[in-house]
Amino acid sequence: MPTKKKLKVLMLAAEVAPMAKVGGLADVVGSLPPAILKLGVDVRLIVPLYASIDKRKYKLKKIYSNLEIPSGRMLIKTNIWETVLPGSKVKMYFIDAPDYFKYDEVYINGDNSERFLFFSLASLYALPAIGFEPDIIHCHDSHTALIPDIIKTSNLEYIKNLKTLYTIHNFRYQGKTRTTVLSTANLNPESLKNLEVDTEDGDVNFMAQGVLNADLVNTVSPTYAKEITTAAFGAGLERIIRKRKKDLYGIVNGIDTNFFNPKKDKFIEHSFSPNNLTGKVKNKLALQKELGLPTDASIPIVAIVTRLVWQKGLELITDKFGKLNCQFVFLGTGHEKYEKQLTKLAKKYPEKISTNIKFNLTLAQKIYAARDMFLMPSRFEPCGLGQLIAMRYGSVPVVRETGGLADTVINLEYAEDKSGHYKFKNEKEALGFSFKNVSAREFYKCLQTAITVYYHYPDAWKQIVKNGMTADFSWDKSAKEYIKLYKKIMKK
Repeated sequence: MPTKKKLKVLMLAAEVAPMAKVGGLADVVGSLPPAILKLGVDVRLIVPLYASIDKRKYKLKKIYSNLEIPSGRMLIKTNIWETVLPGSKVKMYFIDAPDYFKYDEVYINGDNSERFLFFSLASLYALPAIGFEPDIIHCHDSHTALIPDIIKTSNLEYIKNLKTLYTIHNFRYQGKTRTTVLSTANLNPESLKNLEVDTEDGDVNFMAQGVLNADLVNTVSPTYAKEITTAAFGAGLERIIRKRKKDLYGIVNGIDTNFFNPKKDKFIEHSFSPNNLTGKVKNKLALQKELGLPTDASIPIVAIVTRLVWQKGLELITDKFGKLNCQFVFLGTGHEKYEKQLTKLAKKYPEKISTNIKFNLTLAQKIYAARDMFLMPSRFEPCGLGQLIAMRYGSVPVVRETGGLADTVINLEYAEDKSGHYKFKNEKEALGFSFKNVSAREFYKCLQTAITVYYHYPDAWKQIVKNGMTADFSWDKSAKEYIKLYKKIMKK
């Protein structure tokens, strides 16, 4: 009886944790492949070799020297390095092209499109060198969005039958650039009909090309997949994405449940579990002391750990919030406007608010372990990892109903009787509190409700905390959904 052929997938991305991380993309690319490998798919990973990647630390081994890549009118020589993704058995490869990736940074100032277009081309030329014949190329974000275009126009026999999945992590980062960059991958505006249409306005949109030319497209949550078909969230590409509506899917990201684990987190002083929250209370008192807030186990800590940017809806936090019966802890860096806003609030309410304008992993983990509530009033949120981490550490999310926040945070429903008492409808399933509109008033009222439940309905609060801590937000669940997409692609 013939053995069933194992599915082979090659992932291409600009970032991967822990080697080269800027944002959430790196976390996904560093966590999803191991979960897929466990389910029987031969998945491998290829990324650029940045100068900041420590070859010795990550045990990189050069497996091919001076591979010639015909890029435009030039032959660019590259080396190929190999290792295993830390903490897993996933084979990964690096494109060593100093002309483009001699920098420590993943993204340099200016237009990065040419750099990543060359990386996309070189990755395809590297397939014989690494001895891997994938069935599917899994492309992440705008950086690798022209892979389907290259496959469709190339005369390389070994890539002509490759299938593609294009994953959108954030629809606003589209990779628009001048049309002359196309020559880097031996493309031009006449190479494909939709390239010709795309370049009529004088530029090329990498994201649009990925959407139009990949076999299937997905985003990082079902709600975000629906939202980007509308003008409010489509960032100018809503008509393009609607053309692929039948081939568009949403899969919620997971988190690394081994790293984000309150039972064995090495960054926190006191471990805890859903059945024993004593350590969480101790962590709260320790954090209050460290940040100079009044030490009081009974008062809830409400926290934000995030990039301080427009997307996160930080304008909704007004002076009025300082009057609520809680303590606020803010951690992050970003736009000066928001840094000043939150710093000003801390100066006005020093007994209630601690603002920390920095990125500090240890402090972030301490905040995860100590806080009672997590705020995420985002204007848009493709998936969001913060709310998943929060629930893992027994923090109750207070979020706006958008993107992945709408998909992962089940709102506590209740009725209020004439005497003002709450009667809960779904505390056995609820995971947090949510509000609909980008409104400071709605956000304030939602947080006020959460604080009321915290103080006056402790049994319901404990149930919500337990619900979140025991929910399955691992990558195992998401990996199964990706494998379903891979199988759909193979049938196309």
